[in-house]
Amino acid sequence: MDGVGSFGAGRTGSSIDPITFAKQPQTILRVLSWIFSLVVFASIVNEGYVNMGSERLHCVFNKNADACNYGVFVGLVGLLACSFFFLLDYKFSSISSVKDRKKAIMLEVGFSGFWTFLYFVSFCFLANQWSQTTPDELPLNAGADAARAAIAFSFFSIITWAGLTVRAVQKYLLGTDMTLFTTEHMDGGAPTQPYPSNSPVGVTTETTETYQSPPFTENNAAPTYQVPIY
Repeated sequence: MDGVGSFGAGRTGSSIDPITFAKQPQTILRVLSWIFSLVVFASIVNEGYVNMGSERLHCVFNKNADACNYGVFVGLVGLLACSFFFLLDYKFSSISSVKDRKKAIMLEVGFSGFWTFLYFVSFCFLANQWSQTTPDELPLNAGADAARAAIAFSFFSIITWAGLTVRAVQKYLLGTDMTLFTTEHMDGGAPTQPYPSNSPVGVTTETTETYQSPPFTENNAAPTYQVPIY
């Protein structure tokens, strides 16, 4: 257990190796989620609206503005959340308090699980609206590639965010073993060291108690009288 701290992170004050951090499965999933969220957001914002012979723009998903708005919302918030949790992962080992670490992990578990569900809704919602879109609504097939990209990467985001949820739950379960930390770590303070003993290293001193008779026992004995002989 050397070098392992609470909730799956290194011990407080340990140095962070950027290469090792980049190779962690959680970091890879975080980067992929960031990319997928960017694709969903950018696809709808850039090409998700088409002009149908008027100045008003219509959503490519069956002219349903709610579908485009929902996709933009999920992609944008997911993008910002990935950036936040990426920094939190990098600074996690510097958090000295076990209580603060637990709060961070619980936040990650709750958000990752919730965003997995929202991306599942996004995939189903966008796929359903796209299936109802007729070719007449998209002249020259405008925005079709962007719509397919948003649907596909919403599906990929379900996988990556679910993986992040599993990793967060694993870190939370690792943090239940509190034997690695003392009570001082619970309050964020440094552990106190006991006073050094004067005994040589490796030598154990044993205290033995010897029985001592009560004082004046011999003096309190009755004196003997000897009869003089004439």
